Amino acid sequence: MAIAKAERLMNLALCLLGTRRPLTKRELRSSIEAYIEASSDDSFNRMFERDKDDLRELGLVIETVEGIEGDIGYLARRDSNRLPPITLDAEEAAALGLAAKIWQQARLAGAASGALQKLRAAGMPLAEDGADYDAGQPHSALEPRIPAHEAAFEPLMLACRDRRPVVFDYRKSNAAHPEQRQVEPWILECWRGHWYVAGWDRERQAERVFRLSRITGKVRSRQGAFTAPVPDHVTVRETVESWAGETATGTARIRLRAEHGYPLRARALTVRELGDGWDELEIPNGHGLDAWLVEFGPDVVVLEPAELRADVIDRLRAVAKG
Repeated sequence: MAIAKAERLMNLALCLLGTRRPLTKRELRSSIEAYIEASSDDSFNRMFERDKDDLRELGLVIETVEGIEGDIGYLARRDSNRLPPITLDAEEAAALGLAAKIWQQARLAGAASGALQKLRAAGMPLAEDGADYDAGQPHSALEPRIPAHEAAFEPLMLACRDRRPVVFDYRKSNAAHPEQRQVEPWILECWRGHWYVAGWDRERQAERVFRLSRITGKVRSRQGAFTAPVPDHVTVRETVESWAGETATGTARIRLRAEHGYPLRARALTVRELGDGWDELEIPNGHGLDAWLVEFGPDVVVLEPAELRADVIDRLRAVAKG
């Protein structure tokens, strides 16, 4: 059904764009196969009106013109539906080239590659072609990449784009079994190499952030509109940052095995060598730090605060139980 409707919309758009004069409903019905097969005039009229509204919602400018004899006709003038020429300066072209490289492991890779080919064919130098940044300096040889290995990434990305509610099973780091969550996804964010989705948890009636690597099974889409307002992008990013442990509310003291845990060392406020193969670090303490520390396994021992130590132990016990 979806393919049939897409084909019908494409045929209607081609008819309206290809004509030099307004076409009446009668002429359109006799030109498009799906309209010819309509069981009645009422069925055709309903179908045509829906299709016309869908095309307008997609951005096609359709004019309604009254003929000399009073007939109503429709057409889509090419000059009204043609985008202006795209011009990019060196910095913009470089940014597009680098952005396309980031998505090499996601569904956007094909679309990004095709877009770059079209821009390159138009004569625009891109970052991967050796485009320069400002001051005549070539862009860095380092290529930024955002890994997207989780199976949940693609369906959640599409759900965020289409504003569709989803259902998935989610296993918290301190839980032995996953729980079903009904979520209205807002946005995907990557922090510390991990992907998070922020959205509205319908059962808890609250804003929540979920780490994609803890989603088990398939992400299933649901019909219907969002029930909660979507906040602006900045607010959502701050939420992800807070839940990912980037916003510190205090400090923690840990023991870290020597020559291990370099991400922790990079954020450390102080580092003291203990001389027995361990170092003592003072690090910022915020929401989600316990989950992050668990990832370092036996290389980390929490000294204080006691609440953080207890949370880390609870999480390790949950992992041990399987």
